[in-house]
Amino acid sequence: MSETTKREQHVVIKFAGDSGDGVQLTGTQFAETSALFGNDIATFPDFPAEIRAPIGTLPGVSGFQLHIGDNEILTPGDTYDVLVALNAAALKVNLKFLKPNGIIIANNDGFDDKNLRLAKIDENDNPLHNGSLDAYQVFTADITKLTKLAVAEFGLGNKEAERCKNMYVLGLVYWLFDRNLQHSIDFIEKQFSKKELVAKSNIKALQAGYHFGETSEMFGNRFEIAAAVYKKGTYRSINGNQATALGLLGASVKSGIPIFLGTYPITPASDILHELSKHKGFDLISFQAEDEIAGICSAIGASYGGRLGVTTSSGPGIALKTEAIGLATMLELPLVICNIQRGGPSTGLPTKTEQSDLLQALYGRNGECPLVVIAASTPADCYEMSYMAVKIALEHTVPVMFLSDGYLANGAQPWMIKTLDEMPEISSHFIRQANDSKEYQPYARNADLSREHAVPGTPGMEHRIGGLEKENITGNISYDAANHELMVKLRAQKVLNVADTLPLQTFEHGNKDSKALIIGWGSTFGSISTAVKELREEGLDIAHIHLKYINPLPSNLGEMLQNFDKVFVAELNNGQLIRLIRDKFLKDAQGINKIQGQPFQITEIKDIIKHNLQ
Repeated sequence: MSETTKREQHVVIKFAGDSGDGVQLTGTQFAETSALFGNDIATFPDFPAEIRAPIGTLPGVSGFQLHIGDNEILTPGDTYDVLVALNAAALKVNLKFLKPNGIIIANNDGFDDKNLRLAKIDENDNPLHNGSLDAYQVFTADITKLTKLAVAEFGLGNKEAERCKNMYVLGLVYWLFDRNLQHSIDFIEKQFSKKELVAKSNIKALQAGYHFGETSEMFGNRFEIAAAVYKKGTYRSINGNQATALGLLGASVKSGIPIFLGTYPITPASDILHELSKHKGFDLISFQAEDEIAGICSAIGASYGGRLGVTTSSGPGIALKTEAIGLATMLELPLVICNIQRGGPSTGLPTKTEQSDLLQALYGRNGECPLVVIAASTPADCYEMSYMAVKIALEHTVPVMFLSDGYLANGAQPWMIKTLDEMPEISSHFIRQANDSKEYQPYARNADLSREHAVPGTPGMEHRIGGLEKENITGNISYDAANHELMVKLRAQKVLNVADTLPLQTFEHGNKDSKALIIGWGSTFGSISTAVKELREEGLDIAHIHLKYINPLPSNLGEMLQNFDKVFVAELNNGQLIRLIRDKFLKDAQGINKIQGQPFQITEIKDIIKHNLQ
C-alpha cells in the first residue's frame, strides 16, 4: 500500500495506557517536538487519582491529550482524532471521546485474556475482534513484543525491555505525523546519561517504532500539519507550574527582593517548589517544611525579615494555612499564597481539576480578613499573574492569593519569553536604613493605606507587631472597640484600593451591544473563548468577559454588566463566582457549571447558551 499525505489544520491525539506505561512522557515529548516544529499546542495530562492502582485496571488508566494545529489552539480538544491505547482498559475509558471514523492504534499485547478481565471485558468479547469498533479506523500491532525484539541486543531484563514500549509508540506516531526524532533522542541521551544501556535501548525502540510505521505500510495516510504563524519572538513550551515559578522569580529579580518559598508538597502544586529549587543561581531560598502550617509561617517570618514570602498549596493545604493567613493580614505584610486548585472537598480528587476554592479564597478565614485574589487564565498567563501577585503584595503590603488549578498547572502551551524589561516596575515598602527625621510608627500609612515596614535590626526602628489587634498608627496592642472597627475597615479599604491600580476590564469577544454575555475566570478561558468564537461565527452575537482580578474586581465591571439582560457565568464548580456577581452588582445570571474533575468541553458551553437564547 502506498501512503498519501493528508493535510489537516489541527489534530487531537490521546495517548492512554497503564499508569506505569510512560504515556505522560510520550505525550510530553510529542508536544515538545510539535512545538519546536512550529505548531500551536495545548495539552492535558490526565493522571489516575490513585497513587498506584492495580496494573491494567480502569482506575489505573493514565492519559495525555494534546491538540496541535497550524492556527491558534486554546483547548486540548473535546474529542480525539487519534487514540493510542496500550491496553484494554485504556480503550474502554477513552473510546467514548473518539470521533466517528477516528484512528485507534492498539497494542495487541494489551488485549490478552488477563488485560480483558482487568478491564472488566468478557474474555470472549475482545473489542479488537468483535466488530464493535467498525465505526473507527483500527490499526493493531504487537507493540510489546516488537519492542522487546528491538532492544534484545542490549540484554535488558523483561520488565526493563517492556518499559521501552512507550518510546516505540512515540516513534510510530512520529512517523504518522512526519515528526523528527532528534529532539527525543537528545532528551533520552541527557535523561539517561549515566545509564548508557537504558539510553541506547530507548533510542533503539524509538527508531524501531518509526521504521515500523514506514515499512509495515499499515497506515494509508500520513498527516501533515503546517507550522502556525506566531508573533516574532523566542518561544518555549511551558506548563502552568513552571510559568508560576518563573513569574515569581522574575518579580523577585525586578523588585530586588529575594524570594523565600516556605511550602509543603501537595498535588498539583509541588512542581512550583521543584522548579524554583532548580534556580540556585538566583537569590532565593526554597524550604520544604514539615507541614503546611510551618510552610506558611516560615514564609511570613521571611517577609517580616525583609524577603518576599511565598507559600504554595492546594485546597486542603490552604485550609490548614487559614489561621496563618489571618496573621499575615493582621501584620499587613506582603505574602503570596499560590493555591493550585484540585477537586474536593477533603482530599477529594487529587489529580483532577476544579475551580471550587474561590469562596475559600474570598471568605475562608475567621474574622474580617479580606485578601487580594487574582487568577491565571492559561498556562502561559501563570507567568504574568504570579508576577502581578508579587507586585501587588509588595506595593500594597497585603497578602495576595494567586489561583491556578490542575488543568493549568500540568497543561502546556507555547509561550513567547518575556524579558524583565517588558514587565512593569515593582517597588516595595521595606525600610532598611534609619530615618532620624521622624519617629517610626509601624501602622502609619501612605495615601493608599499601605504601610512602611522596618526590617528587624534597623537601628532606631524597633517595634512590635503580632496577631492581636493593633492600635492605629502606633501598633500597640489594643482591645478598644472603636479602634478594632477602625482597623477592620482600614484593612478592607486597603484591599479595595488595589482596584485603583488594576487595568480596566475589557471584552474578549463582542461588546456592550451584544445580545448576551458570558463571564468566566481562570482556566475556563480556552473553552469559553473557543465556544464564543464558534457561536459568533454561527451568527449568535454573544460577548465574553474573562476575569483575572477577582478581589477587588475591576472598577468598570459593574458598568459593563448593566448593558446585558442575559448573563451566563461558566465555572468548574457548583456556582461560586455567580454568587459574587449577584452580591456585588445585584445582577441575575445563569450558571454553567461542571464538577467532574475535567475541563469544559466546548460543546457543553455552546449547547447551554443556544438552548437559552434560540
